[in-house]
Amino acid sequence: MAQRPKTPEPRPAPRLYLVTPAIADAAAFAPVLKAALAAGDVAAGLLRLANGDDRTQINRVKALAPCVQAAGAALLLDGHAGLIARGGADGAHVAAPEVTDALEALKPDWIVGVGAVSSRHGAMTAAEAGCDYVMFGEPDAQGHRPPFETTLERVAWWAEVFEIPCVAYAASLEEITPLIEAGADFIAVGHDADDWIWTDPARAIAALAPHLKLPEGAL
Repeated sequence: MAQRPKTPEPRPAPRLYLVTPAIADAAAFAPVLKAALAAGDVAAGLLRLANGDDRTQINRVKALAPCVQAAGAALLLDGHAGLIARGGADGAHVAAPEVTDALEALKPDWIVGVGAVSSRHGAMTAAEAGCDYVMFGEPDAQGHRPPFETTLERVAWWAEVFEIPCVAYAASLEEITPLIEAGADFIAVGHDADDWIWTDPARAIAALAPHLKLPEGAL
């Protein structure tokens, strides 16, 4: 597993990782997504898909992948590793128990990120398997998140020890600075259609810019 070098390079400023609501109407969501991408420095978008058959799902991905990629960001699917190639996405974000199958199916051509990490051991196992990043603190299918103090502790531990990037989920502006100070490489925002990001994405993401700064003296 890659660990932090003893003499690390200067740490780059954290970037945004957008999480979409569960998308059923991709055409209607496309202008909303484009506005969000234009409002800030977005590294990746995680596309969550509403239920549907494979053809419907693939068409949704095909409708949204070009606008994400044209903005210089990677489009990842929340699960659905089997649709990556057919939809034109850049990779998949999978739950920790699914990482081995996803890596076998997608590497080395596509990105594989891991979330739903319930323990330090689970995070280390995913990293040892070869994932591209680990995410901490995101909501589960019912919208529940781990305690914020737990997420901060995991992010700080990961940043201290491992080289593989860490994505930290922020549910509000107030959570961003502590997560960056803890060592997050990317800040994930968004999730539901009525949350603080997607109700007015251009304004919300523009408001994030002052918060996406490294603490003074950070490596």
